[in-house]
Formats: sequence, C-alpha cells, structure tokens
Amino acid sequence: MPTLNSSFGLEYAPTPFLVRFGRREVLVTRDFRKRFYAVNPIIECDTGVEPGHVEVLLFRRWLLILSKAH
Repeated sequence: MPTLNSSFGLEYAPTPFLVRFGRREVLVTRDFRKRFYAVNPIIECDTGVEPGHVEVLLFRRWLLILSKAH
C-alpha cells in the first residue's frame, strides 16, 4: 500500500507564476482553500492575507494576488 506524503495531490497542480508590472506584482495560482461562504461563480474580490494585498478569485478556481513589489 503506498504511503501518502505531505504534498498529496499537488504534483498535478500547475506551477504558480509571478508577473511584475513596474512597482506591482500579480501572482497567479490555483485556489485550494475551502471557502465557507457562497462564492460568486465569475469573479470574487477580497482583501489579502497580508496588508496591501488584494485577492481576485476567477471562476472559483484561479486566484490572482495583487500586491506592491518589494
């Protein structure tokens, strides 16, 4: 019987990528978080985990994190 490792299922996930536009950064990744509220099926905006970040959830699957570049 195979053992489960800590990256369960993540080997099939697309690699997140970061795009920089001047002083701004956009991180594009898949969203794996469980949302305990009704999510808009097209676009959902929320404050980010860190101050100054904005999260945009597209089609309940793709997460764009907008922030200032460091």
